Amino acid sequence: MGKKHKTIVTHLEMLAEPRLPPAPRPLGKYALMRAEKPPVHFYRYLYHEIGSHYVWVNRKRLSDEALASIVQNDEVEIYILYSGGVPAGYFELDFRNPERAELSFLGVMPEHVGKGFGRFLLCEAIALAWARGPKRLIVQTCTLDHPRALPLYQRHGFTPYAQEETELEEID
Repeated sequence: MGKKHKTIVTHLEMLAEPRLPPAPRPLGKYALMRAEKPPVHFYRYLYHEIGSHYVWVNRKRLSDEALASIVQNDEVEIYILYSGGVPAGYFELDFRNPERAELSFLGVMPEHVGKGFGRFLLCEAIALAWARGPKRLIVQTCTLDHPRALPLYQRHGFTPYAQEETELEEID
């Protein structure tokens, strides 16, 4: 059994596309690319390298088949930010529910934290989500995530609508 962490999860929503100035573009050579039907091992690499610092565990509990059924679904879009030719971060949009879009994951590789990539990825995710015309865009964050995550979501138009306390157990 791994170490257990108590956390408060905040659920946020956006009911209309916000009018935001574009996020500053990353410095240097970068590319934001959609990963179409990514191999499970590659997805697990991104999820682990980014999420291990914030106790992301839910996807680690899934079998390869269960994870593939999510990340390779045509209604799930995964975008990877490359900086200098290597992954610098990613986000995942889930459109499987026709009533709403979900920003399931957004994160930056540890060596790229503090470079503005999180803000850039969030602005791109919001624009891409609203381009699909959902009635609602949701996201959740918790007190184990980066301390700037919740304020960043709120500055970009998300409003909290629920909170819950939960416990997460680390997985190797």
